[in-house]
Amino acid sequence: MKLTTIGTGTAAPHPARVASAHLVEAGPVRLLLDCGSGAVHRMAQLGMAWSDITHVALTHFHADHIADLPMLVMGWRWGQLPPRSEPVTVYGPPGTGALFERMAGVYGSWLLAPGFPLTVREIVADEVVHLPGGIDLRTCAVPHTAESVAYSISEGATRLVYTGDTGVSEALGQWARGCDVLLSECSLPDTMAIREHLTPRQAGALAAQAETQRLVLTHFYSPVEAVDIAAEVAEHYAGPVVCATDGWFIDF
Repeated sequence: MKLTTIGTGTAAPHPARVASAHLVEAGPVRLLLDCGSGAVHRMAQLGMAWSDITHVALTHFHADHIADLPMLVMGWRWGQLPPRSEPVTVYGPPGTGALFERMAGVYGSWLLAPGFPLTVREIVADEVVHLPGGIDLRTCAVPHTAESVAYSISEGATRLVYTGDTGVSEALGQWARGCDVLLSECSLPDTMAIREHLTPRQAGALAAQAETQRLVLTHFYSPVEAVDIAAEVAEHYAGPVVCATDGWFIDF
């Protein structure tokens, strides 16, 4: 399994970080987790095979996590020759289907019928989605918006958990327990803490509860980059910590 952090930023424009997007490659699966603003062009800049993505999974419906979806579909249809013919499935929490219908009302009906098989599938709690190659996809509700979920991607004994945007959640820590990599948001410093996001100390506490082998942090607003993130995380979590940048990757 390989993880690449394509976009490690937020809704705040940043000179080096585009909005949320991460690619998981496992067996035949190329799974894009979120598709925030700037993600598609960042993939091209990084030399990544954006045309080979097989699945997309959305954590919630804020623009910094979905704004580039129409660009991605448009790129598959009109941004390459020959156009895409392979199917793609977009997963998301309940409401994802209605989201696509609303987006099609803005951008055009081609978003729902782009000329290749496009399936939008909503995942409910406790459901296990079996992807090709023995890859399992699961969700866990998290406290951010009404629809927000975290994702677990498993390949055999290897497991990645992506928090999406979340506040403090004991249930998430228990659900993520034993994962190889915890890809966690780390939005704000303690001085700006809000219940919908995590601070470095809160991300560290989550990693400790999850007993993850490695903590990878993403989703940085500029103020949090002014503090010693690693030191604050280390107050709770003793394992390896990475403050991801756009284009960072790990094979595990």
